[in-house]
Amino acid sequence: MDEIRLDELDMEQRRKKIAELIAQQGKVKVAGLSKLFGISEVTIRNDLSGLESEGLLERTHGGAISTHRMYYNMSLKERMKTNEAEKKSIALRTASLILDGDTVMINSGSTTIFVIRELKNHKNLTVVTNSLSVAEEAIPFKNIHIILIGGNMDAQYQFTYGDDTVHQLGRYKADKLILSADGVSFEDGISTYHHLEAEVNRQMIARVNKTIVVADYTKIGMASFAYIDSIDSIDTLVTNKEANAEEIGQMAEKGIEVKLV
Repeated sequence: MDEIRLDELDMEQRRKKIAELIAQQGKVKVAGLSKLFGISEVTIRNDLSGLESEGLLERTHGGAISTHRMYYNMSLKERMKTNEAEKKSIALRTASLILDGDTVMINSGSTTIFVIRELKNHKNLTVVTNSLSVAEEAIPFKNIHIILIGGNMDAQYQFTYGDDTVHQLGRYKADKLILSADGVSFEDGISTYHHLEAEVNRQMIARVNKTIVVADYTKIGMASFAYIDSIDSIDTLVTNKEANAEEIGQMAEKGIEVKLV
């Protein structure tokens, strides 16, 4: 896209660029976008309306803001549709990091649901998860042995949490963790909207040899409600090429293996 001038982008390319800008900056103005892309404010408003219908932003007077606050209120099904193509690309790349015979811990999240689908052709996997949705997705896969961790249940987002969950996780040791996060920031670390799951996620990190964080580009550089751990706990980060370049550079310099898709 770098070779193409902004005023030469088609509608799909322009809207993707607008989504990138709002993910990085948190908000945009119609007038500024009109000038940036060299098109009318009417066209920009149509672009913002289209992106809002996809759950990628929230319209405001004269512009739009990031949907991170809106994202918290989405159902799991709605989250699955948000940045779906980007999450599927992340899932495909993440699956390539898993070896036949691995024992893998997987937390809850829309991205990890896409990941478990991509593991269907792996052989002799053991998956330890607190996500009812991940476990349900894996039921048809005879090659995957699922251990579903019990405890209290969050019915809306379909994950287990609490002392019983953390205690049970302490009984297991895994090769890898696939950790979905709502925020991945060089300064603020790994974070989640779900404070109830944060301690579960920390226990997972403590019980694996390698932590693979999966987060679409809108999560990079962002800090969410509940802190999980510092970026020092990340071995590999799988995200999109559109992710904040400064953040990605800092993480790479820190020694984190970054996979851009």
